[in-house]
Amino acid sequence: MTLPTLDAKLGSPDSYLFGPGPAWFAFAMTLGLMMVDYIDRQVIVSLFPYLKADWGLSDKQLGALVSVVSVTVALGALPVALFADRASRVKSIVVMATLWSLATISCMFTRTYSQLLTARAFVGLGEAGYGSVGAALIASHFPSRMRGALLAGFFASASVGSVLGVVLGGVIAAKWGWKAAFGVVGFPGLVLALLYLMVRDYKTVELTPRLDRATRTTRDAARAVVRALVRSRTMLWVCVGGAAQLVVVSAIWSWLPSFLNRVHGLAPDQAAVRAALVVLCGAIGSVVWGAVVDRAGRKRPRAKLYTMSLLCIVSLLVLVAAFGAPGFGMAMQAQGQWLLIAAGGFMMTCTVGPVSAVVIDVIHPGIRATGASVLALFQNLFGLAAGPFIAGALSDVWGLATTLTVMPAFGALAALAFMVASRSYEADLQRAAEPPTDGQDVTPHGARKALT
Repeated sequence: MTLPTLDAKLGSPDSYLFGPGPAWFAFAMTLGLMMVDYIDRQVIVSLFPYLKADWGLSDKQLGALVSVVSVTVALGALPVALFADRASRVKSIVVMATLWSLATISCMFTRTYSQLLTARAFVGLGEAGYGSVGAALIASHFPSRMRGALLAGFFASASVGSVLGVVLGGVIAAKWGWKAAFGVVGFPGLVLALLYLMVRDYKTVELTPRLDRATRTTRDAARAVVRALVRSRTMLWVCVGGAAQLVVVSAIWSWLPSFLNRVHGLAPDQAAVRAALVVLCGAIGSVVWGAVVDRAGRKRPRAKLYTMSLLCIVSLLVLVAAFGAPGFGMAMQAQGQWLLIAAGGFMMTCTVGPVSAVVIDVIHPGIRATGASVLALFQNLFGLAAGPFIAGALSDVWGLATTLTVMPAFGALAALAFMVASRSYEADLQRAAEPPTDGQDVTPHGARKALT
């Protein structure tokens, strides 16, 4: 027996699910929580100078305070997304926001490094799955033609949240101490969590028997994910490319305030403000490049991946020139190099929105959140977690300036991965658009047999 098509379950892919009003309200609320998510996640980077002075921490230990959040996000993303796909996206998001907000507030009561590291781990546990579930909710509310730009805007709000987190952390710490910063930024998430109950959820999409069995438990889903990644070239290589580019982004976002403090001699709050400007450039850039990539793929879908690859190479060249320029360490005597850093910040977020759109394009609509969680796992574990920790470890050996010159090289790996993914994208896109039948699971190219 043939199951209901996507049009019957979620509405036409070229129309709003409930209408423009509910769609834009859902987008605004989901975007607002994404900002709070990253405020709570990134507030700590502007507190590094205080933590280093008070507790005598190494750069590797400081980097771990950022990375541990991404590690727990990665480990928790799949089970959270599985639950959200089969139960309620809205209620799952409410629980997540409440947990990460309470965990952030608890950071202000820690007295040792291990306690702070544990509290930060719980921040990540609360945030686990939010990006993938939120992206799935937005994608289902809006017409498919708008998804790339809207998802770019959604993930750009992470950049805005990072800006606010860095700025607020520096300003609050300068006036009331670094512990107070956690209490101030943690409260808004609790308020938004309650308001989010007003967002309309989409109905759970019926799965084929094979796909239902494959997503019944985390263990079953993990097996299916591994097999799907092995057999689906598009999904695998887009995940690799997205993670590699995020190594660059997370390393620079995490360590730029400390770089400006140590190399330029700026006070921590001033360094935080200047670093926030670069992050803001990234927020703008992710929206701009998301629209550019969407436009590039209108006539030939694989052109999206060609464009992403080119942008990764350009951002690599700009960032290496910026941090590697001779004499950059002379405070405020290298305005040209500072502008290059801002330009690099604008360029390096070029893949943030498009990678999510590409992954959602090639997976079955009934497991959008779960499929997006695979990307989230790669991005968090191998991108956002790896960048700050690797940069911190290298900084202890090479110094921060040299480290930030080397880290953009991960962009070359990202560019290569997107070029490989371009070879299978159009075929996977066509197969994902086919309506599911009782004997057919619509999953990425080559992954149908993996979900048996």
